Amino acid sequence: MGSSIETDKQRWLEIAAVVATGLLKHVFMDWLNLRAFYIGVACIFWSVYIYKRYRKNRQILQQWGFRKNHFNRSFLFLTPFGLLMSAAIVWYGLTHNAVFLNWHIIPVFIFYPVWGLIQQFLMLSLIAGNLVSISTIKRSKTQIILLTSALFALVHYPSLPLMVFAFLMELVFAFAFFKWRNLWALGLYHGWVASLLLFFVLGRDLWNELWTVL
Repeated sequence: MGSSIETDKQRWLEIAAVVATGLLKHVFMDWLNLRAFYIGVACIFWSVYIYKRYRKNRQILQQWGFRKNHFNRSFLFLTPFGLLMSAAIVWYGLTHNAVFLNWHIIPVFIFYPVWGLIQQFLMLSLIAGNLVSISTIKRSKTQIILLTSALFALVHYPSLPLMVFAFLMELVFAFAFFKWRNLWALGLYHGWVASLLLFFVLGRDLWNELWTVL
């Protein structure tokens, strides 16, 4: 019993740390416009945490979803979603005169999946995964998926289109996560589809945003 309680405490602390990370996003990215600083610090902090947990528990990466198993299944499951969203984004961009010839999308396309992977780790492994595992919580996976998706949408406030997209995307991603427990495919599709959406629908140049301080 004592071990179970201690484990639940650890899970609650992880959830609290993820919530704090989300709140700090509104401070550093939305208010202070320190995007590169926030993303860099968040990636370093959580990478160090992952490493420290792995040193203590060699199975934790498998539990969290950093695994090779079922990558192909997860990737193929997400492919229709990725293609449909990409087609819709390109269609919207063409009909609204979006600027497609911008080399900035190349580095964003390469590096954004890393940030997407961290985000999915926080939302699915540490929020959704912990909520399912905490012994005192009596909620179905469906309820936890909806709650996690709603929290992910709130992180993207105040952009309503981005909040709607984040909610719907996380519904699909959470289903795939609980079915196959593989974060790699989720990180890739998160980075690719979100890059297209921000560039060609919302008209945001992420490369400029990353390195510009107003």
